[in-house]
Amino acid sequence: MDSLGHINHAVYLTYMESARVDIYQELGYSGIRKEQEESTILGSMEVNYHFQVNHPAELEIGHRICRVGSKSFDMIAAIFIKNKVKPVCTTLFKMVSYSYIKDSTIPVPDIIRDNCRPL
Repeated sequence: MDSLGHINHAVYLTYMESARVDIYQELGYSGIRKEQEESTILGSMEVNYHFQVNHPAELEIGHRICRVGSKSFDMIAAIFIKNKVKPVCTTLFKMVSYSYIKDSTIPVPDIIRDNCRPL
C-alpha cells in the first residue's frame, strides 16, 4: 500500500513478474535462471495504470506472447480485479532472449515462438 491507501505501483510489476515465471513454467520453458543456456531479460516495459485498487482485493493476472522476432519477443499483461472486465493495469513487456553464460543475446527459443498469439 502507498501513503494514499492504494496498492503501490511497483507492486503491480512484482505481481506480473511472478505471473510471467508461472507462464514460462506452464509452457514448459525452463529458462528462468541465469545459470541456464537459455533465459530471458527484460528489455523494456510500458505500463498503463487505468484505475486504483484498494486493499483488500482479489486480483487475476493474464499474459500473452503477442510478437516474436529473431532475438526478442513481446508479452502483454493485464491485471484485473476478480470477476471484472476492465483491467486495472496493462503492460507491454519487451523480452530479450539471453544467455547469461555467453553474456549475449540468443535466438528466441521455439517454445516461445510456438506459443505466440498475435493480436
